[in-house]
Amino acid sequence: MASRLRGSLQAVLRLGIMLLLSGTVAYATEAGPSADELMQRGRSAAQQGALEQALVDWKAAAQLYEQAGQAKGHIQALSHAAYAARALGHINQAFLQQELALQLARKMGDPTWLTLTLSELGKTYVTSHQYDTAADYLSQAAGIAQTRNLRTLSAAIRNDLGIVLALQDRLPEALAAFQDSATSATEENLYMLFVRARVNAARVAMRLNRFDEAAAALSEADKQLSVTPASHDKVDELINLALGYRDLATGRPDDHARGVTQSAALLQEAVAAAGESGDTRLASYAYGHLGHLYEGERRLDEALRLTRRAVFAAQSAGAPESLYRWQWQSGRLLTRLGKLDDALSAYQEAAATLQPIRAEVAFASQTSLEPDHRSIRSLYFELADLLLQRAALMSDASEADPYLRAARDAIEAYKAAELRDYFRDDCVDQIQARLTKLDAVSPATAIIYPIIFSDRTELLVSFPDGLRRHSVPVTASALTAEIRSFRRMLEKRTTREYLPHAQQLYDWLLRPLLGDLRKLKVNTLVFVPDGPLRTVPMSALHDGNQFLIAQYAVAMTPGLDLTDPQPINRSRAQLLSSGLTKAVQGFPPLPHVAEEMEHIHSLFKGEQLLDHNFVTPRLEGELKDGRYNILHIATHGQFATDVNQSFLLTFDDRLTMTQLERLVGLLRFRQDPLELLTLSACQTGIGDDRAALGLAGIAVKAGARSALATLWFINDEASSELVSEFYRHLHDSSISKARALQLAQLKLLSEQLYEHPAYWSAFLLLNNWL
Repeated sequence: MASRLRGSLQAVLRLGIMLLLSGTVAYATEAGPSADELMQRGRSAAQQGALEQALVDWKAAAQLYEQAGQAKGHIQALSHAAYAARALGHINQAFLQQELALQLARKMGDPTWLTLTLSELGKTYVTSHQYDTAADYLSQAAGIAQTRNLRTLSAAIRNDLGIVLALQDRLPEALAAFQDSATSATEENLYMLFVRARVNAARVAMRLNRFDEAAAALSEADKQLSVTPASHDKVDELINLALGYRDLATGRPDDHARGVTQSAALLQEAVAAAGESGDTRLASYAYGHLGHLYEGERRLDEALRLTRRAVFAAQSAGAPESLYRWQWQSGRLLTRLGKLDDALSAYQEAAATLQPIRAEVAFASQTSLEPDHRSIRSLYFELADLLLQRAALMSDASEADPYLRAARDAIEAYKAAELRDYFRDDCVDQIQARLTKLDAVSPATAIIYPIIFSDRTELLVSFPDGLRRHSVPVTASALTAEIRSFRRMLEKRTTREYLPHAQQLYDWLLRPLLGDLRKLKVNTLVFVPDGPLRTVPMSALHDGNQFLIAQYAVAMTPGLDLTDPQPINRSRAQLLSSGLTKAVQGFPPLPHVAEEMEHIHSLFKGEQLLDHNFVTPRLEGELKDGRYNILHIATHGQFATDVNQSFLLTFDDRLTMTQLERLVGLLRFRQDPLELLTLSACQTGIGDDRAALGLAGIAVKAGARSALATLWFINDEASSELVSEFYRHLHDSSISKARALQLAQLKLLSEQLYEHPAYWSAFLLLNNWL
């Protein structure tokens, strides 16, 4: 709560109420509540954390206001609905609503409403990580507010702009914005905004190692709160200020004891104030943060007692976004107290509570200035670790198996959440709704599921006869360093410096499995990689004599629950190929693409879009025809940390991942979805785990069963030869896609010109390998 974009909901609700004139007509249908009643019902639901219900009510109110021609009410309802949508992770919906509100405000010409809608649209861009655009909209809003002397709005917007600048690491500018906000808040008697801005300024000052300045800002906020009358907002800001003192204690060890004491006193005051007002939701945060403070001081029994009170308060308030945090905290404390079974129950309860509100929690973390805001990744990995510890205590393999599967499921839940957050939509949910587990798909396939913990690496491997566990004593930092070195050396085509790293990774990740792989006559390995492992091709691992690809067909999937294990129907295959041979938009030519496309079309029926024909409207027109189940795109592509910076190059434009999903989505709901998406000239940055996540998830995003793509840009001629060979083998219905890629890679490996893995290993088969 205290880590949220400070004041977002309160600003929307209160300014909306202030701006909507009292005594408005109650616009209603004969059979239902009025628009005003729906607005109030939505506010009540939002204050209780029921954002789904609030969104429904505010959207209904917007329709009623629109029907009645009440522009101000319509804008207000749309802005409220946009807030709820973005808090729930429905970013595209939030944009639609807020952009409509902005259009109405521009048409109405009221500077107050225009300022408010611009600022809210800026906040929506914050949740989409588009900080430059967010700063632009907030700056526009700030400019209008200043010109039109809208002092209340100006003060609030300066605080919001400070948050965006801090998220951009423009810390001196952020600090100045928070100071301006605090000054204006004082002039306008906006005492809670003053406190909020000073605490935000303190956090930024700490990041700049200006601890005296941070202490002074916190002291000013403390002084103001001490003379502020009791209210819901005061309790909220007491908690926020307490967290500021806690962070100061952490950052300035000499004042640690005093900072902890001040933080504890403020949280105890918040507990008392929340109790007097009956606000159980805020009480849960006060108790929980006080428990966390004691956890840090190793006062574990006291911390657990307070945390249990936080859990009870959150349950009483019906506040799941608070509840999961304190269930999780209970699990950590119980683990440290040696109560393993109780800890496991607490972790499982936390994960279950988090599941339906994961998008809202992700929204909060994306806009957090709180340095101690724990990633939900930690929850899932700590749960998995606990389950594996429990499995190790079992004497019989059959007793351990449920714990191993539960550990894998915990990581799987995180992987799905991670992919949702990267693409910022529900593409994952749509594909999961029609898929089944992979464990029993193919008798000659092993599915290797690495889980990287700080102190070790676990390998959970699904063999045809069951699940096995191998624990490898290599730390996350050592494994990551080896992976980074391997990737750097792998792209150096004139040396064999990659080899020691390829062999070391083989020894850690494959050698422990060799006995079972040989015994069960496995011929295909499917990796479900985590973190840095997504950035390297497993096919290039080396046992000292030969590459892994010489022994096994290799594929990769971002998650067990994200793969549709169905073989391609060759007899009904229709291919749409598109690509560039010419140099466009500053990118070099790809002269061998024409030859590549001609070879593919000699095997599969379909249409070609080359050079000036490869434009988005033409591509959309062909896909609307609906007859294609293979889409081949031979063009430059870039996968970046930010999905908004990822693209595929067309002749005259750049095709974003959202546009690609929309185009390929035209095929998604047919009886036969897109079977294969090939991207033969894309690249990700070395060490960019999130970019590799985007590449790994491209099939999921596009609604395709499989994708063939490259981790880095390789020689145009080598790429053309490998892709042509892949399609030649794919034409054989007795060969799986993984085997077709293996044969194509082995062909290049056998050629002296292309034997270096830089040429052939960059190609990854993603998702369905059959």
